[in-house]
Amino acid sequence: MKIENIHTLGELKAAGYKSISIKEELRNNLRERIKSGKPAFEGVHGFENTVIPELERAILSRHNINLLGLRGQAKTRLARKMVDLLDEYIPFVTGSEINDDPLNPISRFAKDLIESKGDDTPISWLHRRDRFSEKLATPDVTVADLIGDVDPIKAANLKLSYADDRVIHFGMIPRANRCIFVINELPDLQARIQVALFNILQEGDIQIRGFKLRMPLDMQFVFTANPEDYTNRGSIVTPLKDRIGSQILTHYPETIKIARTITEQEAKLDQSQSDMVYVPSLAKDLLEQIGFEARESEYIDNKSGVSARMSITAYENLLSTAERRALRAGADKTSLRLSDFMGIIPAITGKVELVYEGEQEGAAAVAQNLLGSAIHTFFPAYFPKIEKLEKPNEKTAYTDLIEWFFAESGFELLDDASDEEYQRILGAIVPLEILIKKYQPELAKEDKLFMKEFILWALVEYNKLSKDRISTGYQFKDIYGSYISKL
Repeated sequence: MKIENIHTLGELKAAGYKSISIKEELRNNLRERIKSGKPAFEGVHGFENTVIPELERAILSRHNINLLGLRGQAKTRLARKMVDLLDEYIPFVTGSEINDDPLNPISRFAKDLIESKGDDTPISWLHRRDRFSEKLATPDVTVADLIGDVDPIKAANLKLSYADDRVIHFGMIPRANRCIFVINELPDLQARIQVALFNILQEGDIQIRGFKLRMPLDMQFVFTANPEDYTNRGSIVTPLKDRIGSQILTHYPETIKIARTITEQEAKLDQSQSDMVYVPSLAKDLLEQIGFEARESEYIDNKSGVSARMSITAYENLLSTAERRALRAGADKTSLRLSDFMGIIPAITGKVELVYEGEQEGAAAVAQNLLGSAIHTFFPAYFPKIEKLEKPNEKTAYTDLIEWFFAESGFELLDDASDEEYQRILGAIVPLEILIKKYQPELAKEDKLFMKEFILWALVEYNKLSKDRISTGYQFKDIYGSYISKL
């Protein structure tokens, strides 16, 4: 059916067009996707065996859906992806405020137009990208916003009585007829407004200022909400929950690999930045581990969640930190350093909600603590475990390295050191090279410097070395020598 040749109701009938509801439309197109083996929700990672099967079952069941989960769990993205399951174009009566189906009109305007013009009724075509409406639930949302109200200006202009239903100005929901309509953060919607949705969800009629209109709206509702035990602002009223067909729980990425895929897909980087800064694989893993540590941290309110957006913005900050350093040094290329991770602190502090103990520590200190915890967690996967208690005079894998610091009285690693200077400083620590050759012999040459710095930071976390912040960088020392100098 070529839509460019169909402009009237008569031509639409002649083409054999048959009306179906939006829920049937979604169901039919999803069935075809599943049969062909194509993913229904491309670009959404980590939900393949959990959330997406449940969402597909809900669509096949023609249910309205509530996506329940903490912030940054791709709830809105899933709802927007449902648009891809719609037909590319659908016909509607030209001029209709509520996208009236020409073969099944429900508004007074469309019915009157079809009655007067018959098969000559003009029709237009609506693309699927225009069939998505979204409303963030806030306490100031009114019934008039969502459903509609009497418009006195329209009554005056058309010289109509207030008893005439043509004086009604439709709200967002009727105007989204035959569309996907999303209400984000549903518990924030006042209870009396939630009550106004009952009839729309179940019976399909709407009531506006005494007008009881039997308007069977054809809609796919998707609601999003945080768990009620976290949302202090309100809750979803029970009769409304009863009318929502499927409630689906979302979750955060379960592995570092999935988290990395999401971050790399969503981070807004330009080509010049990507070309300038080389990022070792270990650095990407460490960045994601910070998010995992944050979700388990005693300083952070785990009921509020730690959004996946934290890792995305932190990755952008991380590359910008290295880029700025290279630009100041006049270099065309640089490799990421572990000390560049200090540049991600602003991306962390704005994304986490601290409990009382965290507030006492301070947001920046908590962010640094998360980085330290990530290093502490990862280190045993690359090098021998550092035991808390060691036998006297027993040599370990790290004895030579610690003795080097005792003999050399430590060294300074400056923030703005050029790549050549950075390489010279770390290259002078011979035991670092020996450690890497022994335990990471397959390590890529371009990752060596980052791995060397990683070892030093890890030894600090395991209380084998000390690290102090100076105005222009970091000072690493033997832990006992540092203690004595402070005395």
